[in-house]
Amino acid sequence: MKTVLITGVTGFIGRYVARQFAETGWSVVGIGNRPPENAPRQDLFRYQQISLPSADLVNVIQELQPEICIHCAGRASVELSITDPSADFSNSVSVTFNLLDSLRLYAPKCRLIYLSSAAVYGNPETLPIQENQSLKPISPYGFHKMMSEQLCTEFFKVYNLPTAIVRIFSGYGPGLRRQVLWDMCQKALTQSALKLRGTGNESRDFIHGRDVARAIHILAEKADCEAEVYNLANGVETTIKELAELMLAKLGEYVPVEFDNVTPVGTPINWQADMSKLTKLGFTPEVTIERGVNVYVQWCRAEILGW
Repeated sequence: MKTVLITGVTGFIGRYVARQFAETGWSVVGIGNRPPENAPRQDLFRYQQISLPSADLVNVIQELQPEICIHCAGRASVELSITDPSADFSNSVSVTFNLLDSLRLYAPKCRLIYLSSAAVYGNPETLPIQENQSLKPISPYGFHKMMSEQLCTEFFKVYNLPTAIVRIFSGYGPGLRRQVLWDMCQKALTQSALKLRGTGNESRDFIHGRDVARAIHILAEKADCEAEVYNLANGVETTIKELAELMLAKLGEYVPVEFDNVTPVGTPINWQADMSKLTKLGFTPEVTIERGVNVYVQWCRAEILGW
């Protein structure tokens, strides 16, 4: 049985990835900084509580000799990266270097899939965004993701450690208790008006957590792992105004929507991914935004209201 090591397995994406690999017959070992009761133990052969970066990582890698490592660990908040860039750097760049160097020394044949972000693009020159567009991050989070990508390239070019980079756009799905859809649902269910930042014309390219996990599994099997980059999204541009209308319709709540016309620092304006590179490897998203939002808002209702 092949072994996959997943960092950040207690996080939103990490849980979906663990389930995908477990369902396809892999032995899944997860690393996270939360107690074992917070880990998706039904999908794991083993869970190791480690706060990365850590020297304890070496023992795990030496013992396991994993075929694949999926690096999901790290903060995922532009806002927090702006208020506390030091913590974001430590949890992103330092952790990634520690992992790469440990693999180089103790499991040099392990294929690393690094989960980056569309935040490295900032405000792109054209849409849809291709992987070869210039990187112009506008937040510490985006800059630190870009630095971590460069580390993956360094370890491939200098040490021949097989790496691949996947830039996830706007991931969502049950289990995510932050970001725009969660914020919308909370306000729609608990307040008399849906007050949102920006103009409503900002856009994102949403991708369901289940599709993220499926794509990562395909990359684990098929990627060249020569430090190449892949976009991961649906390839569909959705404005925040459209998302709010869809969310309210699926939720069955009809409160007024108000925008403050203020774009928060570090927030890109428009995103849409060119998905042709990942499509060539056989990936096609299965969860449409309509279906995904419908399931997500029902989950939110249960989480927020308890029914």
